[in-house]
Amino acid sequence: MSQQGPLVILGVGGGIAAYKACELLRQFTESGYRVRVVPTASALRFVGAPTWAALSGQPVADDVWADADQVPHVTLGRAADLVVVAPATADLLARAAHGLAGDLLTNTLLTARCPVVFAPAMHSEMWEHPATAENVATLRRRGAIVIEPAVGRLTGADTGKGRLPDPAEIFAVARLALARGTAAPLDLAGVDLVRVESTEELRRATVEVAAGADAIVMAAAPADFRPASYQPAKIKKAGDGSAPTLELVTTPDIAAELGASKRPGQVLVAFAAETHDALAHARDKLARKRADLIVVNEVGPDRAFGTDDNAAWVMGADGSFAELSRRPKEQLADAVWDLVVGILAPGSPAAAL
Repeated sequence: MSQQGPLVILGVGGGIAAYKACELLRQFTESGYRVRVVPTASALRFVGAPTWAALSGQPVADDVWADADQVPHVTLGRAADLVVVAPATADLLARAAHGLAGDLLTNTLLTARCPVVFAPAMHSEMWEHPATAENVATLRRRGAIVIEPAVGRLTGADTGKGRLPDPAEIFAVARLALARGTAAPLDLAGVDLVRVESTEELRRATVEVAAGADAIVMAAAPADFRPASYQPAKIKKAGDGSAPTLELVTTPDIAAELGASKRPGQVLVAFAAETHDALAHARDKLARKRADLIVVNEVGPDRAFGTDDNAAWVMGADGSFAELSRRPKEQLADAVWDLVVGILAPGSPAAAL
């Protein structure tokens, strides 16, 4: 990484969303990054080269012939600390997946050895087409980060999935990718969100998808107890002012149920939020729930809940122990995932953490 600030190559595909990349460029430059914009020829029909040059303070070219003596089709990729492609059109994703090198941007993608982030933007039919799905899967398998497109207004009157993610979201993913480097590639393959309202609903939803999962991370904090019965109206206090008695029943222990049915090779991560004797309680939970790892948080004022950072211990069923010093929760989550990767793929760089 350069001492003058990280060098980001901002590739811009030929879609109407190209104008939004101007805001992404601004976020990079105002945060101290050096940015070289590499648009496709089609992208320049939406936003011209003078705009990119003025906003980045760097020369702009879309083919390999400009400044040929400096061999830009090789040097840009080699020098980059991060490559971000936004918008990434269906055509650009296809060319990247198949290793084509017909312009400066695709040449840069082939020579880059740094993290690469694609932010797709296209019509829903194009995003959902099997060819695009296979191209995205290929890029992700190779370690590239392909952000899921947003749902919203598309070109014309159309609405659906395929809208360019918000520039602030792309910037956040890019910064995270740059911080992690290529040692343990991110997999932002999208998230299926299932909303639940009770611990029983959480149990059913989790058990349903757990069978096909390589790793199960029980980061939720479902209640240990629930009311034995529900009242359709407000529970009033008695005439003498006394409080009513509430009967509670124990809710399902989802992690323990998953641990009992865990298949060989599947990784289960449990969590323990404790107010006292944290390590002793966590050690008991690790064994009882048959988890591979348990992340232990000490709960208290300015600790665990309601804070932007946290510290934790991680115990392993194999006797391993890791202390994660206080850090932003995003980085804490990364450290936990690295430990999971170390179990799933013992030869990976994360296994040495």
